[in-house]
Amino acid sequence: MHAKKNTDTATDKPILALAVITIIWGYNWVVMKEALRFCGPFVFAAMRAFPAALCLFGILLLAKKDWRPRQVKWTILLGLLSTTLGLGLPIWSLVSGGAGKTAVLLYTMPFWVILLAWPILGERIRGLEWLAVILAFAGLAFIVAVDAAGANLFSSILAVISGISWAGSAIVARIMRRSPDFDVVSVTAWQMIYGVGPLMLVAFLVPAPPIQWTTVFIAALVYNIFVTSVVAYLLWFYILEKLPAGMATMGTLVTPVIAIFAAAVQLGEIPTLYENVGIVLILSGIGILSAIAFLRTRRVHIKPPKTFS
Repeated sequence: MHAKKNTDTATDKPILALAVITIIWGYNWVVMKEALRFCGPFVFAAMRAFPAALCLFGILLLAKKDWRPRQVKWTILLGLLSTTLGLGLPIWSLVSGGAGKTAVLLYTMPFWVILLAWPILGERIRGLEWLAVILAFAGLAFIVAVDAAGANLFSSILAVISGISWAGSAIVARIMRRSPDFDVVSVTAWQMIYGVGPLMLVAFLVPAPPIQWTTVFIAALVYNIFVTSVVAYLLWFYILEKLPAGMATMGTLVTPVIAIFAAAVQLGEIPTLYENVGIVLILSGIGILSAIAFLRTRRVHIKPPKTFS
């Protein structure tokens, strides 16, 4: 009885952390959309990533961990995919695209992971994964078809490419994890440093209006540096240590839902009927993938009962 109670208590904190991180990431789509009223997209992306990387380096030093770069070539590639493209493209997409819809299109990332993992890692698509992929791309077709008739097609394409970039970074990270000297915090900090350089270059070269240092912009910048990039990353590392990967992944399903709800309430963004159909199809596909991952992880962690002969 006491053992069950202790197990429940041990699981409660990671689940609470997962709920917090989902709210942080979901609401940030609205925060970023608001910030772009006062700053260019690439300037904001660079201003968000560089201080966050410095904070992560500070955490490495305080924890007395080895901060020296490892797997440099892979980390540079990871930085280009997850920071340069993974941060730059979604924020660029938000200039003309809706916050909720952009979040959903970015979260097609799991389906791109499946497609990329087949030729690169040799992981074949199996069973219900095919249904999830079909649902996701049907939803994607609904949204892009609507945008093709309007002015938001470019925004949607950017969001989809950012999802592919995040998928590529996930593949690279899985390859890097095979190394015995892999450290998540160190790799995250260094990939931010490597990825923010091109963002700074683009921010310098692309004309943008001067930053308006309003209260809203400063609050959005602080939220993105410390809450989204530092606190959320640390919570994510904690969650991955305490919960099965399938359960953690399943929890992030709520992130685009929160983004849609927050954008509707705060920004007045109401999706059209066809966009709603596309969003539901994509979220259904994500739900299937998350459930598959959860069940696979559970089977691995449940040990078969002892037999006596």
